Amino acid sequence: MIPRIAFPVTILVADDLKENREMLAALLRNEGYRVILAEDGEEALELLATGPIDMALLDVMMPRRNGFDVCREIKGKLETRLLPVVLITGLNSTEDRVKGIECGADDFLSKPIKKEELVARVKSLLRIKQFTDELERAETVLFSLALSIEAKDPYTEGHCDRLSKYSVALGRRIGLPEDQIIALRRGGIIHDLGKIGVPEHILLKPGPLTADEWTVMKKHPEIGERICKPLRSFGLVLPIIRHHHEKMDGSGYPDGLKNGAIPLTARIVTIVDVYDALTTSRPYREALSLERAFEIIGEEVKRGWWDGDLMTEMQALIRETEARVTRAAVKAAHGVTSRGVSAGDTQAMAASGSTGR
Repeated sequence: MIPRIAFPVTILVADDLKENREMLAALLRNEGYRVILAEDGEEALELLATGPIDMALLDVMMPRRNGFDVCREIKGKLETRLLPVVLITGLNSTEDRVKGIECGADDFLSKPIKKEELVARVKSLLRIKQFTDELERAETVLFSLALSIEAKDPYTEGHCDRLSKYSVALGRRIGLPEDQIIALRRGGIIHDLGKIGVPEHILLKPGPLTADEWTVMKKHPEIGERICKPLRSFGLVLPIIRHHHEKMDGSGYPDGLKNGAIPLTARIVTIVDVYDALTTSRPYREALSLERAFEIIGEEVKRGWWDGDLMTEMQALIRETEARVTRAAVKAAHGVTSRGVSAGDTQAMAASGSTGR
């Protein structure tokens, strides 16, 4: 029985030999799958970009782009990294199998291909894909909820996206492993998901909160954690959601954790969150400059609130990012100037692109 994923299930078959393509297509179509064909690796990648595909069967030895190259590119892109890829090969050496695994291949089929083995492996991988699709749908729902909360306040527009991107960049900068980078990407988006349980009159109140209102507001990390806890794939995200309001001196919430007891990923999201809050406009003040923002963060580090090492790394990251943006703007402006735009126009273009915000 074909697993219950999106119908019709579409399988890409890439092989430079026509007889091989047609043989595989006939076997798969007989099982009820929709099959599209590619004559080489380059065409396979073009077809992958045209619409949803549920699995790819790739011959290893193809012209233009071989199966290893195509597999590596599929697994290297966020939008296709979970696509099951089966490499079809007449190569039996351990070295070739290892190379396929390093490229991210999910399985292998050796020539000559046996129908029973082909069908069994395809069904098995599609069944796994069904589960990953369900997880992705759950993630999408959570992200949509988080963004709907953000959309209620015009002053926080784009906050979750910025928080996610800068947290990932900071995590990569300090050398975190990929699973924690993924957690930072997710956590940056849904860190405040628990605010869905905070009444709007509190959430959007323009003035200071009362003691009772503040008690309600401080429950949102725990609410967010409870919402996401059933998702086992979000295990590394939960500490970010629960602890992104902790402070190094123990004066934060909800658990009053101190120093190293606060998970590193939560500390990363916290420092980015503070920076973004200071450098974006609020009803009670304009956005602060980069220099002033880090002056304030530095003062709060001395007060014992934030991780000083992460502040230093964040400051270096922001300055490097702004320098790249400035260089790119100047380079682009110079190219336009050489085609007849005035120097004054060039300076204006460079200045307008230098803030990076």
